[in-house]
Amino acid sequence: MRRNLFWKLALTFFGLLAAVLLTASLFAERALRRDYQRTGFSQLAAVAHVALARPPKLPVSSPPSPEEKAALLAWTRELAASGARVTVIAADGTVLADSQSDTSTMENHAGRPEVRDALRFAEGKSVRHSVTIGRDLLYLAVRADGPPGSEPLVLRFALPLETVDQALISFHRSLWLFSIVILLLAFAAALLVSRGLTHRIERLREFSRRVAEGDFRPIAADRSGDALDALGASLNQTAARLDATIRSLTEERNLSSAILDSMVEGVVVVDAAERIVFANRGFASILELDVPPQPGRALVEVVRQAEMCEAVRAVLKGEPRVEAEIATGTLRQRHFAATVASVRAGETAGAVLVLHDITELRGLERVRRDFVANVSHEFKTPLTAIQGFAETLLSGAMDDAENRRRFVQIILEHAQRLARLTDDLLKLSRMDADRLDLEFQPLAVAGFVESCVESLRRRALEKDLRITVRIPAGLPDLAADRRRLRDVLQNLLDNSLQYTPPGGLIEVSAALENGEIVFTVADTGIGIPESDQPRIFERFYRVDAARSREAGGTGLGLSIAKHLVEAHHGRIWVESELGRGSRFHFSVPIRQPEQEAARTLAGGDALAR
Repeated sequence: MRRNLFWKLALTFFGLLAAVLLTASLFAERALRRDYQRTGFSQLAAVAHVALARPPKLPVSSPPSPEEKAALLAWTRELAASGARVTVIAADGTVLADSQSDTSTMENHAGRPEVRDALRFAEGKSVRHSVTIGRDLLYLAVRADGPPGSEPLVLRFALPLETVDQALISFHRSLWLFSIVILLLAFAAALLVSRGLTHRIERLREFSRRVAEGDFRPIAADRSGDALDALGASLNQTAARLDATIRSLTEERNLSSAILDSMVEGVVVVDAAERIVFANRGFASILELDVPPQPGRALVEVVRQAEMCEAVRAVLKGEPRVEAEIATGTLRQRHFAATVASVRAGETAGAVLVLHDITELRGLERVRRDFVANVSHEFKTPLTAIQGFAETLLSGAMDDAENRRRFVQIILEHAQRLARLTDDLLKLSRMDADRLDLEFQPLAVAGFVESCVESLRRRALEKDLRITVRIPAGLPDLAADRRRLRDVLQNLLDNSLQYTPPGGLIEVSAALENGEIVFTVADTGIGIPESDQPRIFERFYRVDAARSREAGGTGLGLSIAKHLVEAHHGRIWVESELGRGSRFHFSVPIRQPEQEAARTLAGGDALAR
């Protein structure tokens, strides 16, 4: 059912009619019931008057004899010919005779309200349910006084209430039947009259909906000449004006939006009260907001950066232009070039803030500086050693048979260190240039891990370290470059051997998780501080620089491992606690049959990156 105007009016009318009918039915029922009770009590009073005119002659000093009971019963049945139930009750509540029931089965009636009132006031009335015959009755009890010195009797007369219930049912049926008939007739008439009106209102509503959706075609006039016809003409004029206005505003808005949305820079306009008037998507992207802030919000609620807010306030106080470089964040610092200029539209003054994210530029500059400094430092140490010992040899130590060999051995070690460093730098250079060739082949996980671990068992025994392997059965094969993946696992194992004290444990495991094999190298070594963990995969970054150099490390191993894992479309991460060891994880996708078929057809060159 559509809840249009007609149905609302119909439901309202039906609700009011139902309320009136229920109220009328309730009051009519009460009136009929009171009238019936009044009539019934009048009838019972007449029977009581006849009974009191010739009451039963019974001695009350002693129980009546059987003959007298029969006479009393006959007397009650004679009175019952009037249609009322007649009961004779002694002053102590004992039922002496009843026109409908056996007195031996009837309980004491001293507690009946009409009996109590009759003994006290000569007459008592009540309307209640009879336990003896299981029906609702009208009761009228009168006191019949005997000879002086004797106890009185109570004559009780009763009529059933079934007659009034039947009358009320008949009244309700007639009332609701006529009401339904009247309602149906009124509904049919209202439907016929309102159909045309409803159709016209629906046309206007549909026209209003089309206008709201941007369809401004005029509605056809119905030529009725009434108020709805005039309303339709007025809506047509309004729609035409709206169409022209919206077209103009849309063109201006589209032009402005195209210009601002195409800007990489974040743009925000604030009024004199430092509340946002406009912000583009670039501004939301720079501040990592889901959507641009709504107009009316305070700038400090969105930006929360003191230097930026101070620059805006300086322009609002009168400075024509302010430029500044602003840094935000602590752990993940970002840099912005901010330009704030005054803007005025009529009597309204404000400021426009333009933010250009230069975080990547500053990061590249930092990486370049760090790389140059690290490479210089890494080359300077072995070169200085080589130069120093070479000069020592040339200065006469070459004739010293005892130290000559040791000096040459030191020069060789530092030259080998330079060679390893140069090799690692060349690897990173090829990776950065996407010139690292990978040969993807099926790789069994268990055999691969065992071969990597086996090459390190002798070094582990020399350091008193235990190496365990935990590989579950049934792991699928990988699609990987065995040599490159071996470099990753070998690098992690070398780090564990280097930083785990004697007596420790190194465990290598693999597991299938979400369509990829996750390798884990866990040790009981010295651990990595939490502050250093986000940077351990950076180039030349060392947690313990002195110990790493002593072991011959270049500081590029984890960086190379990260590149190789990502080349396999995997990821690498670390979990560590200082003093309790580290857990290095890296994942590699499992071999897919359809992918391997494509690789077989395309050849190894198609898989090279």
